[in-house]
Amino acid sequence: MIVGAGFAGYRAARTLSRLTRDKADITLLNPTDYFLYLPLLPQVAAGILEPRRVTVSLSGTLPHVRLVLGEADAIDLDEHTVRYTGPEGDGGVLDFDRLILAAGSVNKLLPIPGVAEHAHGFRGLPEALYLRDHVTRQVELAAAADPENCSARCTFVVVGAGYTGTEVAAQGQLFTDSQVRKQPLRSGMRPRWLLLDIADRVLPELDERLSRTADRVLRQRGVDVRMGTSVKEATPGGVLLTDGEFVSTRTVVWCVGVRPDPLAESLGLPMERGRLLVDPHLQVPDRPELFAAGDGAAVPDLEKPGQYTPMTAQHAWRQGKAVAHNVAASLGMGERRPYRHRDKGFAVDLGGVKAAANPFGIPLSGVAAGAVTRGYHLAAMPGNRVRVAADWLLDAVLPRQAVQLGLVREWSVPLDTASPELARVPGGPEKGENGPAEKKGDKEPMEKKGEKAAEKREEGAAEQPEEGVPEAGPRAGPRRDGSGESAVGETATVPLGVGAVTGARGGEPAKSQPGGEPAKSQPGGEPAKSQPGGEPAKSQPGGEPAKSQPGGEPAKNQPGGEPAKGPAPGPATAPGPVRHPGAGAAEPPGRVPHPDAAEAMESKRFGASAGAAGPAARADSGEEAVPPDVLQDPDAAKHPEPPGPVQRPHPPAGRGPTATTRGGHPKPPAGPSGTPAEGDS
Repeated sequence: MIVGAGFAGYRAARTLSRLTRDKADITLLNPTDYFLYLPLLPQVAAGILEPRRVTVSLSGTLPHVRLVLGEADAIDLDEHTVRYTGPEGDGGVLDFDRLILAAGSVNKLLPIPGVAEHAHGFRGLPEALYLRDHVTRQVELAAAADPENCSARCTFVVVGAGYTGTEVAAQGQLFTDSQVRKQPLRSGMRPRWLLLDIADRVLPELDERLSRTADRVLRQRGVDVRMGTSVKEATPGGVLLTDGEFVSTRTVVWCVGVRPDPLAESLGLPMERGRLLVDPHLQVPDRPELFAAGDGAAVPDLEKPGQYTPMTAQHAWRQGKAVAHNVAASLGMGERRPYRHRDKGFAVDLGGVKAAANPFGIPLSGVAAGAVTRGYHLAAMPGNRVRVAADWLLDAVLPRQAVQLGLVREWSVPLDTASPELARVPGGPEKGENGPAEKKGDKEPMEKKGEKAAEKREEGAAEQPEEGVPEAGPRAGPRRDGSGESAVGETATVPLGVGAVTGARGGEPAKSQPGGEPAKSQPGGEPAKSQPGGEPAKSQPGGEPAKSQPGGEPAKNQPGGEPAKGPAPGPATAPGPVRHPGAGAAEPPGRVPHPDAAEAMESKRFGASAGAAGPAARADSGEEAVPPDVLQDPDAAKHPEPPGPVQRPHPPAGRGPTATTRGGHPKPPAGPSGTPAEGDS
């Protein structure tokens, strides 16, 4: 079993599949169904490459590997199991004989005020898509803003002058310049990119000659490179630098580095700065079943005794191949080999035809470095080579499309996340209509949070004084207990011209909807009381007689019973069209649906019975409501018809149409005891 499909995990799965040749069952657990080629991610943010160009399908390129979508939550080494959570909230447990931990890394945070709230990282595809839209939007808003706001929106701050930060600043400057170059209304705008780092030079982890080349290209392009300077505080209007200067900006890109995925910390094994300690064979000491590779593994550097290999994509790619050979050797196929490496050089794409590279120790710059850099990426990518080359060719001859699609919102890509490869989904009303979902590691399901929120709203509504008229606001809706009163926050009815749609807001999901408890009249739920196998309904033979039926207790709104709180009762009605006290839509005669099923079909019934003005308008105007089609149970074919007509509660006077007999004549009033009048069935 392999946890993670980054550079190490993907290479391990591909190599192990080839070595075992169907003699082993290989399972790959990953939150997404693709491998992300991170070095080209800045080109996605700059509009050069389309998002799918830097992704490689796992199922398409690993045909002999079982792919399980989900995030690992806990690992039990004694039981040899991994517990995970799927993308739709479901989870499971996977067994293993050998485990390769290649969970990768996440954004590195520093204790700087405001950074977690106002900065965004650059570790996943959602963050690149958000940055692309955000930069485009800021340039467009700046064109119509006053000079002060225009300057703030055209200022972009990148914190961290490492490999990622340098490429983001270089590509971003070209991207924004292309947006203002051919626009007459933006001729006076000058986008400004700042690159900050506390180090003394750009690319401090690489060769000094590469650093000088990158620094020169950035400054010639107009990037404000400030070494020995970082962010002291971040605010909604800008950042306060460590040298005391306040820079007004709406964009802060956090590229200060990465930290290992926190999953390894839960194992309770020896760690080295958050990385799991392994031997040169990438195996955890005293745990023959556990291997680790990539950014989450502290691998001894045999070329530099006493040190560990750095957290780079090159090392992760090579370690994935080495760990696959060692796992196969533990299964009796091949021999173990220690991990050794020799640097073949680095390449930094600075946009356009500019780059800085040192293949095999030969320093290059300019067009030659750009050709070597792009050739290296095409050779290293496990797929999509033709598509990537085609996008590069089109970018060279055609202008870039500077449009914002709005597919990823700001709250979807928080900096403080253990899953940068996944965008958060709507899960609550904390930030307007679409709030952020629960954080990774939150043990309380979102459904429970919704139930608690609904209970609090119900308690608040119960404290309000009762009124005779239901609330008519947009968040008012009928109660589930059929009382006809409106409870704020339970449901919200939104008119759509010819009907109404009712949807839950933050409360318990509807029992007949996906994600909620199945309705009692639906397959898998408790049988309805009026259906075979369930308790007989009180209005059916064999059940307790309804209060409005002969032999039952008189209804409260009938003569002889307790008077209703609302208006005086009108003439009795037969089982004709009855208007629900709180709904305002005509109820059809005949089959009685289960209350849960009726609630789930409420919007469809309203749309069928109401015109453009809605059902309430017809009731107020005095028009006779046209009964809609009979509401059918989804499993109607499985249940018999009720034995006969069923009496329904009588509406208050003036709330519904006059009942008629089958021949169209008015029905006589009810008897004094609340039983049906003579001739009523």
